[in-house]
Amino acid sequence: MSEKTLEYRVKECIIDRLDLEVTPEEIIDSEPLFNEGLGLDSLDSLELVIAIGKEFNVTIGDDEYEVLNTIETICHFIREKNSQLV
Repeated sequence: MSEKTLEYRVKECIIDRLDLEVTPEEIIDSEPLFNEGLGLDSLDSLELVIAIGKEFNVTIGDDEYEVLNTIETICHFIREKNSQLV
């Protein structure tokens, strides 16, 4: 799977799970998802952990929440944890 394809799938997963009114194209890969970026909060982070875990067959531990910072960091984490997506 190409990096852009994974990034697009992650964006769709976030949009669907959090019922956001944006398109994948509107989300900048390097922009923070929380606070100034998409404006997500701590409750959203729990939803993301569940959604990303189910969609990409990875587990985000309590000490790994920093991977939720940007689309880029999420994709990097998924590729490290799920070799089937490389």
